[in-house]
Amino acid sequence: MPVKNRLAELQPEIAAWRQHLHENPELQYELYKTSAFVEARLREMEIDEIISGVGKTGIVAVIKGRTNTSGRVVLLRADMDALPILEDTGLAYQSKTPGVMHACGHDGHTAMLLGAAKYLSETRNFDGTAVLMFQPAEEGGAGAKAMIDEGVLTRWGKVSEAYGLHNWPGIPTGQFAVKSGPLMAATNTFRIVVKGRGGHAAKPHDTIDPTVIGAQIVLALQTIASRVNDPLKSIVVSVTSFQTSSEAYNVIPQQVELRGTVRTLYKESRQLAGERVKAIAEGTALANGAVAEVEWIEGYPGVVNHEAETGYAIKVAEQVSGVPVHPILPTMGGEDFAYLLEEVPGAYIFMGNGDTAGVHHPAYNFDDTAIPFGSSWLVGMVESRLPIA
Repeated sequence: MPVKNRLAELQPEIAAWRQHLHENPELQYELYKTSAFVEARLREMEIDEIISGVGKTGIVAVIKGRTNTSGRVVLLRADMDALPILEDTGLAYQSKTPGVMHACGHDGHTAMLLGAAKYLSETRNFDGTAVLMFQPAEEGGAGAKAMIDEGVLTRWGKVSEAYGLHNWPGIPTGQFAVKSGPLMAATNTFRIVVKGRGGHAAKPHDTIDPTVIGAQIVLALQTIASRVNDPLKSIVVSVTSFQTSSEAYNVIPQQVELRGTVRTLYKESRQLAGERVKAIAEGTALANGAVAEVEWIEGYPGVVNHEAETGYAIKVAEQVSGVPVHPILPTMGGEDFAYLLEEVPGAYIFMGNGDTAGVHHPAYNFDDTAIPFGSSWLVGMVESRLPIA
C-alpha cells in the first residue's frame, strides 16, 4: 500500500485547498469561512451525509463503504483552527489576517482529510462506515470534546477506532513516527496571587514583600520535578509570568501574580502536581506572613495511544512511506485528540514535514509535498481496518 496513485494525481488540487486555508486563517471556534470552504469542497464529492455546526463550527462527513457486513465505524480527524501569531514567511499565499496564522499545519491536516474524503467517496473500497471529523478549536478550546459531547462518536454508529495525524518538522517529509502508550502530555495551568503588605522600598521592614515571597515560590515549584515526582515519569513545571501590582522603582507592591503551566505524561503525576502547587504556594506565603490564592486549571488529558491500534497505524505508515517508522520519545506538548482516545481505541501519529521551522513559529509552513503521504495513510487506516471480505 504505497502512496495512492490517485492521491498523487490530486496533490496539486489538494495543495491549492491547503494554500487557500493558509491564506484565510481563523481562530478557535470562529471558523465560519474555514468551515464554509470545507463544506463546499465536500459537497462537490459523493459524500453520503455532511453535517455542519457540530461543536459550533465543526463538520462531519459520513462515507459508507461498498458493503457494511461488519457494522464497524472508523473515525478520522483533522483540526482546522489557526494561531494568534503574526506570520513571517513571505509566501505568495501568506495570511491575509494580520496576527493570525496557520503556524501548526492544521491547514495541511484539513486539506489531507479532504483529499482522503475525495478518494474514499470515489472508491468505497471498505466494509463499514468512515466518519470524517473536521474539528474546530484544537488550540486551547477543546473542540474535540465539544464534538464528542454532540455525538460524533455515536450518532452514526458507535465508533470502533479513531485515528489522527500531525505534521512534525525535523522528520523527513512523508515519513512517520509514533509510539504506543503516552505520546503527548496533559496540560494544566495555574494562577497564584500572593497578597502581602506594600510600602516604601526604603523601609522593607514595614512591609510583607510579596515579590520576595513570589520569587521563593518560583524556586520551590521546581522541586516538584526534581524532588517530588518520580524521575522516570516526565513532568514540566514552568512559571511563565510574574507581575507585580506596582511598576514603580521605589514601591514594594501590595501583591504579585504568578502564572504558569504544568505538563505531565501520567495521571498520578498530574494529581500530585496540582496538590503540590497549592501546598507550596500557600505554605511559602504563610511562612512569610502573607496569603497565597491558588487557581489550578486542568486542560487537555494526555494523548495515550492504544497498543494494538498503534500497531495498525505503524503497518499502514510503513507501507505508505516504504521505510520503518521513526522511534520517538513523548513530547510535552498538548493535543485534544486525547479526548477521543479516552473514549475509543485508536492512535495518533506524527508525519514528517522536513527541515522546516518548528510548529508555532512565525516562519513555519506546511510542506505540500507531504500531502499524498498523509492522505494515503488516512485512507489506508479505513481500508485496512474495514477490509472487504
